[in-house]
Amino acid sequence: MAADIALTRPVTGTAAGIPFVAVPPATTNDPAPMVIGLHAFEPPRSELALAGTLPLASLPAWRFYLGLPLFGSRLPEGGIAEVNRRGQDDYLIQLYGPVVEQAAAEIPRAIAELRSRFPVLDDPPGLMGVGAGGAAVLLALAESRMPIAAAGVVNPIVGPGPVIAARSRRLGVPYEWSATARDVAAWLDFTGRAPDLAARRPQAPLLIVNGGNDDVILPEHGRALYDALAPLYPPHAVRHILVPDLAHTMGPEPGLEPGPPAPGNVLADRALTEWFHQHMRADDETTVRLGSF
Repeated sequence: MAADIALTRPVTGTAAGIPFVAVPPATTNDPAPMVIGLHAFEPPRSELALAGTLPLASLPAWRFYLGLPLFGSRLPEGGIAEVNRRGQDDYLIQLYGPVVEQAAAEIPRAIAELRSRFPVLDDPPGLMGVGAGGAAVLLALAESRMPIAAAGVVNPIVGPGPVIAARSRRLGVPYEWSATARDVAAWLDFTGRAPDLAARRPQAPLLIVNGGNDDVILPEHGRALYDALAPLYPPHAVRHILVPDLAHTMGPEPGLEPGPPAPGNVLADRALTEWFHQHMRADDETTVRLGSF
């Protein structure tokens, strides 16, 4: 843990080759817990946009927002045209699946370097993600061995099927489901993998937030994940919240910077803040209780 750094405003940088925005806690200069955030494919589609969309401003913790692979400064050779080519060739196998897999695998490396550079506690971190970033968080819960204090996902891609279907409707081109694609979809179907999510020890409390205006990942998708997990978790360790005004896209295009506050986004931020307050270590004097949903 770095103890010789005192920051009062957000900073940007890279950790283990991963771009980040670091936001210090507003309520303390002492070492504090850390929360890692992962953005979506849609707005917010950058670490900066996510930091403004879900700031968790009253949380007495460091918030580190990470950029996804193939986004922003991590575009592949060929730039956006190459990303589009991969999506057109096979969205699931060449784009979505690899990004989610790499993003989940990178989390421990990013945490290790961030711990060495910022005054964070040695306690397990919190994880949060939106859309595909939420899928990466769920994959980390299912497959990584790193301790996780708590997790929260907003409009998470609980399985690739609805995204593939929405993309096919938008483009007017059906997706060709190969045997490999079906295997990848099953691997990233977290409702089907509920036993893997629940098997980690210690279990990480999980908040699932769905938007009532999300036309891609419907509220019943998140509810199905909750229903699969609830019998496998202790009481109150997994929760599903529906935010009526929350849409799948949480900001204006191009999604690289945060948009103006929207009611659904504010309520999702409040729910995450309360969840991490409840399940992560914090000084009692700086904890702000935000009420119930």
